[in-house]
Amino acid sequence: MKDCCSDGNNGEYDIAVVGAGSAGFSAAITAAEAGARVAIIGHGTIGGTCVNVGCVPSKALIRAMEAAHSGAAARRFAGVSVASRVDDWPAVQAQKDALVSGLRDKKYEALLPEYENIDYIETKAPARLVEGGVAFDGRAIRAAKIIIATGSSSSIPPIPGIENVQTLDSTSALELDRLPESMIVIGGGVIGCELGQMFARAGVHVTICCRTRLIPEAEPEISAALQASFEAEGITVCSGVGYQRIEQSSSGVQLHCETTGGTDVVVAQSVLIAAGRRPNTQHLGLGDVGVETDARGGIAVDLLMRSSNPSIYAAGDVTGRDQYVYMAAYGAKLAAKHATSQPVKPYDNRAMPWVVFSDPQVAGVGFTAAAAEAAGYDVKTSVAPLDQVPRALAAADTRGLIKLVADRKTDELLGAQIMAPEGADSIQTLVLALKFGMTTKELGDTIFPYLTTVEGFKLAAQGFDKDVAKLSCCAG
Repeated sequence: MKDCCSDGNNGEYDIAVVGAGSAGFSAAITAAEAGARVAIIGHGTIGGTCVNVGCVPSKALIRAMEAAHSGAAARRFAGVSVASRVDDWPAVQAQKDALVSGLRDKKYEALLPEYENIDYIETKAPARLVEGGVAFDGRAIRAAKIIIATGSSSSIPPIPGIENVQTLDSTSALELDRLPESMIVIGGGVIGCELGQMFARAGVHVTICCRTRLIPEAEPEISAALQASFEAEGITVCSGVGYQRIEQSSSGVQLHCETTGGTDVVVAQSVLIAAGRRPNTQHLGLGDVGVETDARGGIAVDLLMRSSNPSIYAAGDVTGRDQYVYMAAYGAKLAAKHATSQPVKPYDNRAMPWVVFSDPQVAGVGFTAAAAEAAGYDVKTSVAPLDQVPRALAAADTRGLIKLVADRKTDELLGAQIMAPEGADSIQTLVLALKFGMTTKELGDTIFPYLTTVEGFKLAAQGFDKDVAKLSCCAG
């Protein structure tokens, strides 16, 4: 930690960045490279959610449990039998923790000495915005511009009795030193699906409960296929439920739900709350400095990341939109460039990819069919089940599908989603297709390598006007 008042700048900065995660560092480095004097004000562990308790540790454990599951999955090949299991959970956790520690040091702590015009200030309590600067721990600094990047926290759903129940969130769940026998996961979004499947593959009996369906932002065909895949692994999925109450019992927890068949009670040793996240704005004193928020507490910003106070910007989860670490860093960079009078293009999420690291992976970009129709497009769609993709047939794994959405009038691609074992890496092809306005015919005419998952996009594009089941290999 640097003392902001001992190096001759008298606590005055060009830019003050509130938050020391991915967005905060992106903003600070961008501003510092432009010659600005920058203060990063951090509360809690440096590096923020992604490297410490989010993306990095969760994906490390997900990959580990994919390896543990590979023995059972190998049985899909005739004559193949492999044994694999989790026999030392603390060792799995230790390896994950070492990865987190190493990346936190390399990508955050060790970077600070490389930038002489960045001061890192670690506070004991959350910082608060004041006129012309930021206050913390009984002192204050002055800054011409402020960029808020305080992230988000797990949201607790309003289920009667939940305040009296011992619950896990995505942070504490990743720190368990012992696996429970059973777990209820409340929430069928990205976090609920990723962690629910991960714990199931570690040997925990998992029940996922959600108000609508798994990955509600996904196409209905994708949600249904993912639920079927989960259930085939032994995960219980209760979708479309209403929560009546939850209570602690001698053996764990009991969740009382309303279903289409009546009332049901789900019993488990532990419960993981994965019902979304809320922006961390409650301690910032935004009203005192004229910064407006939306109904969920997210800071309202324009396409240059400016709040209603022209001297204050915000980026990342604290805005309540596009809650992905790469979008947080992107938005923060725009904010810092504009705040330091650099040329900058407005925030553009039209070709923003998103990924769910389930197995099979789910990924998407652009409009769903329903969203495209709501936006006024005359929509056409094409769905290619993975059993039409040679790669999936050769891998003896046809779980999943590809769905493309296009404008019927212009043939331009509007959106795409994929559920496939290699869906996360494949989606970037469609990101570029949308970014540069490709049509379905152009995609269908593009050369793809044979026996790859991404070739499925070519087949789905051809499926708009022909039956690809009647094509030979590599035909088209």
